[in-house]
Amino acid sequence: MKRWFIISVLSASIIGGSFLLDSCKKHRPFSKGTPIPFVIPPGFPDPTYNFSGNPLTEEGFQLGKKLFFDGRLSSTGNVYCGSCHQPLAAFTTFEHDRSHGVNGNHTLRNAPGLFNLAWYPYFNQDGSANSLWKVYEDHITNPKELGETVSNVLNKLQQDADYKTMFRAAFGDETITKERMFKALDQFVVNLVSADSKYDKVTKGQASFTAQEQNGYAVFQNKCATCHSGILFTGFSFRNIGLEIDPSLNDFGRMRVTGNPADSLKFRVPSLRNLEFTSYYFHDGRINFPRNVLKFYETGVNQGPTLDPLLTNGISLTPTEENNLIDFLRTLSDSTFLNNPRFRP
Repeated sequence: MKRWFIISVLSASIIGGSFLLDSCKKHRPFSKGTPIPFVIPPGFPDPTYNFSGNPLTEEGFQLGKKLFFDGRLSSTGNVYCGSCHQPLAAFTTFEHDRSHGVNGNHTLRNAPGLFNLAWYPYFNQDGSANSLWKVYEDHITNPKELGETVSNVLNKLQQDADYKTMFRAAFGDETITKERMFKALDQFVVNLVSADSKYDKVTKGQASFTAQEQNGYAVFQNKCATCHSGILFTGFSFRNIGLEIDPSLNDFGRMRVTGNPADSLKFRVPSLRNLEFTSYYFHDGRINFPRNVLKFYETGVNQGPTLDPLLTNGISLTPTEENNLIDFLRTLSDSTFLNNPRFRP
């Protein structure tokens, strides 16, 4: 049974208080916005995102979408959030190992797909961000990514009459601030919910697995589900899966955040949803096909000191198990999400 966040009630209370405060300020136009609900898909847990601090409205969503696809967030004007997080690839970089920033720079890591972020307890593959706002600011100011400053971005937006109109519609007046910009981006990205794959239809009794998919699901539950757990297909843990370090990147993962040698080469377990659409794989995009990922787990795991104990002997798969597992993983593809025009620029 679907559960709804009654955003309209929250919005009404906030709007009412704001109206009383602004009633004497005749030159500050006011807009109550159009509340939109956040629907928790069947079987999903309660999200971690604080909707009460940022009630969803259609105007906020549309403003966030415009910002997400706007090159003015970068120093060169031709790189934007949607450059690395492309809708046709479930909001990762289509067929690239690592995404490209300003001036042709390669970023440090493979861009993860953006979906179901309302359930994430932290962000980035090393867990270095505890909020989406930190993600935005870090990407904007990283010289190899958007290469800009937040103040410069705001100055550019303030020169645009359309943005002034959209900020007024979303927030009640034309004031353009970092907080409002980030709240609008939140409203777009937390609405990127992927929960309509064949797997989801099977769990709701609306479809059935083929024999091969069912066998693959059994293999998955036996050999993969400890790390890729639950309806989100990740438990958000950090693990060293046995990848040798790329000497050109020297990316030690979680240890960059904690400074603890025990966290060396540990990265967040990714969701397997939309795996078919999100090539390349692993934190640095070093492998480009799901079958090659399975081959790595079968024969390529490097036995280092922080290797996850579950992978001490790799993952043994027969050719039939491998084929069936690939068939199951394809049932996690959500073409409805991929083709949703609401998420396109």
